[in-house]
Amino acid sequence: MLNEEKPLNFIEEIIEDDLGSGKHDGRVLTRFPPEPNGYLHIGHAKSICLNFGLGQKYNGQTNLRFDDTNPVTEDTEYVESIKEDIQWLGFQWAQELYTSDYFETLYSYAVALIEKGLAYVDDSTAEEIAAAKGTPTEPGIPTPYRDRSIEENLRLFQEMRDGKYNDGEKVLRAKIDLANPNMHLRDPLLYRIKHVHHHRTGDKWCIYPMYDFAHGQSDAIEQITHSICTLEFIPHRRLYDWCIDKLDIFPSKQYEFARLNMTYTVMSKRKLLQLVNEKFVESWDDPRMPTISGLRRRGYTPASIRNFCDRIGVQKRENMIDVSLLEFCIREDLNQSAWRRMAVLDPIKMVITNYPDGQVEELVGENNPEVEGGEGTRILPFSKELWIERDDFMEEPPKKFFRLGPGLSVRLKHAYIVECHDYVKDESGKVTEIHCTYVPNSKSGEDTSGLKVKGTIHWVSVPHAKEAEVRLYDRLFNDENPAAAEDFKQSINPNSLEIIAKAYIEPDLVNANPKKGYQFIRLGYFTLDSKSTEDKLVFNRTVTLKDSWAKEVKKG
Repeated sequence: MLNEEKPLNFIEEIIEDDLGSGKHDGRVLTRFPPEPNGYLHIGHAKSICLNFGLGQKYNGQTNLRFDDTNPVTEDTEYVESIKEDIQWLGFQWAQELYTSDYFETLYSYAVALIEKGLAYVDDSTAEEIAAAKGTPTEPGIPTPYRDRSIEENLRLFQEMRDGKYNDGEKVLRAKIDLANPNMHLRDPLLYRIKHVHHHRTGDKWCIYPMYDFAHGQSDAIEQITHSICTLEFIPHRRLYDWCIDKLDIFPSKQYEFARLNMTYTVMSKRKLLQLVNEKFVESWDDPRMPTISGLRRRGYTPASIRNFCDRIGVQKRENMIDVSLLEFCIREDLNQSAWRRMAVLDPIKMVITNYPDGQVEELVGENNPEVEGGEGTRILPFSKELWIERDDFMEEPPKKFFRLGPGLSVRLKHAYIVECHDYVKDESGKVTEIHCTYVPNSKSGEDTSGLKVKGTIHWVSVPHAKEAEVRLYDRLFNDENPAAAEDFKQSINPNSLEIIAKAYIEPDLVNANPKKGYQFIRLGYFTLDSKSTEDKLVFNRTVTLKDSWAKEVKKG
């Protein structure tokens, strides 16, 4: 239907066939149905990009529907965070809906099944129901309550709603087939009793529909044309279809795709909640977390995540995506969008001995040399004393060390060529200061010295430098597949965070925008932490300039 250079994925092929046949009157309506029991992660981003992307591509729409059928774990905090994440990714829903909007309708659907002899109230315990279901190779057996009359089931179900019974005392089950090889069709639960306050409906309800009963019916109520789920819902599809068929409601259809599995990452909400509750991370938006809020705080951009989701595509089979692809996408984006700035994380003082005392020059640096026009410039104060990185000096440098050491010369970024001629040590033998001379006619952009040097280093003027805390984030796990371990927490990387309490930054960074990416020249990509204050500037490393993990793998 649309001419695209990129091949269609299998869901797009289904939609184009439907549109070609006139199904649903040429209408496309998808939905993203998160449960508000935690923060969204990168796996949800794939589903968001798929559902909203299909709506956009085919001039359709996408609903945001909160699956709020389990009040024990749900909270408005999660509702608000989910909405923020979706909008930050660049999408807007057609309607904001809640499964709880349909509680009355879903109740009437359950009554209709009872009236058709297709549902019954069961007093058995959870253990008794599980035992009676049989095994995949052995049929189940009916509980003593399966053949209750329609009238008795209607009365008991009404009494369940009225709060007459305790949690777990009764459930409503579908009456399907206890010998079906699909265990989901062996009289599945439709409703359970929970005397719990709901974040939207309060104490109005004490019975709540199970996901399998609420899911398809909510799709049908909204007239969703393409209900897209992950592969683990394949066994649930027949129950989805059974409920819609028996209730004779709008025939929504479920389609399944492979969820995102990524190396050095866990995607389970339960495991992520453990990391938060057991203080392995600071919070849900800790920059080491795979949550969308954590990635945002770390400095990932919406474009980089959308690009990542587009690159990995939509598959029918489970696979493992290397996290380095996500890191590649943010490097690619920030290389084009991040402004260049200078910061010194492990400082050593350089004194330019032949530079005039008290003199300050205002040098100029481009904001982004990757973009035509440079996106403007900023002023770089230059003085006699500078901070440089300790790694940029060696007392006894080896061959091919193109930085500073006795008799060696480098160019200072945007400034002059300097040559080291001396250094000072403290009582412990640690170098505390290096002395250099500069070449006055070697100024960047105006160089007439004729000198050639192989190295360029960054710097910050000592009297003009500002202090900041810098947090160097790395991968949270050392194990490529931590989710497969017996205890995933055993593979947590103890070096996933290094805090540099006092780094020196160029003065322009005092006005850094937390929504903007910055490349600290030669060091990596950074962003101002969203919880930074005027009194304490904090910068988070988004990603290194190169994939340092690839080097470690090669060494191993």
